[in-house]
Amino acid sequence: MVQQQTSDPALLDRAFAALADETRRGVLTRLGSGAATITELAAPSGMTLTGIRKHVDVLEAAGLVTTEKVGRARQVSLGTERLDDAMAWITFYQRLWERRLDGLDAYFTLTKGTES
Repeated sequence: MVQQQTSDPALLDRAFAALADETRRGVLTRLGSGAATITELAAPSGMTLTGIRKHVDVLEAAGLVTTEKVGRARQVSLGTERLDDAMAWITFYQRLWERRLDGLDAYFTLTKGTES
């Protein structure tokens, strides 16, 4: 079996676990438009500041976001490194399966042409 090499599989596991939650994906989508405070992230979801902060903590532990204290607010920014790692993993297996399916298609095309 072919395996994608990663620098630390545990980091990739944390990234995918964090991405498994709809609220956290929504936070990442929002941060794609620019940095936001915890208050700004909580407002559209109707979540408490504590609730959204817990989601941000999971995303930060996974390396998907960074936070910085700016005055009295906590600024959250999108971190791209872990998303890049996750995308590289997905792309590797997408290409692997495309090659395998192309090979299978070629085999069936060849086999079909030799049947009599």
